[in-house]
Amino acid sequence: MTERVCNVLFLCTGNSARSIIAECLLTALGGARFRAFSAGSHPGGVVNPLVLAHLHALHVNTEGARSKSWDEFAGPEAPKLDFVFTVCDDAAKEVCPMWPGQPMRAHWGLPDPAKAQGTEAEQGLAFADCFRMLYQRISIFVSLPFDRLSKLSLQKHLDEIGQTKDAAVTRQSA
Repeated sequence: MTERVCNVLFLCTGNSARSIIAECLLTALGGARFRAFSAGSHPGGVVNPLVLAHLHALHVNTEGARSKSWDEFAGPEAPKLDFVFTVCDDAAKEVCPMWPGQPMRAHWGLPDPAKAQGTEAEQGLAFADCFRMLYQRISIFVSLPFDRLSKLSLQKHLDEIGQTKDAAVTRQSA
C-alpha cells in the first residue's frame, strides 16, 4: 500500500470546518503518499473563515479547499478511495453512500468548533483544539506501517486513532 498514493476522504455534515482542516493537514503531513479530500452530506458551500485564518496562521496550505458534496466522490469519475473517515457525529449517524472499491472506514468524531459560543478567544480555542486533535490523529495515521499490517490489524488501528484523546494539558479556571 505504501508504493502507491492512497486517496483519503474526510466527511462531515457541512464540510466547512473539521473535514476541511483534516484535508489540509493530511495534504501537509502525508507527503506524496496520500491524496486528501473532504466533503459533506449537506455542505454549506463555504469554508468557515476562522478555519482558513487558523490554518494560514499555522502556515498550512489551504489552496483548493472548498465546501462540497460527498456526491462528487460517489460517481464513476471520482477517485478510488482507500480510506473514508467521518470527523463529526452527524456524519457518523447518517447513511453514507456505498463507495466504489470498499474503502476502509473509521469514525474520528470531534466537537464542531464552528458551533463554539463565547468570546472571540473562546471560539478561537475551539478551533485550536480541533486542529490539535486532528493533527495528532493524522500524524498517527501517516506513521502507520501500512505494508506490515493486515487489513484487520489496520482497521483496528484506524478505530483506535478515532478514540485518541487530547494529550495537551487540562485547562483549569484561573
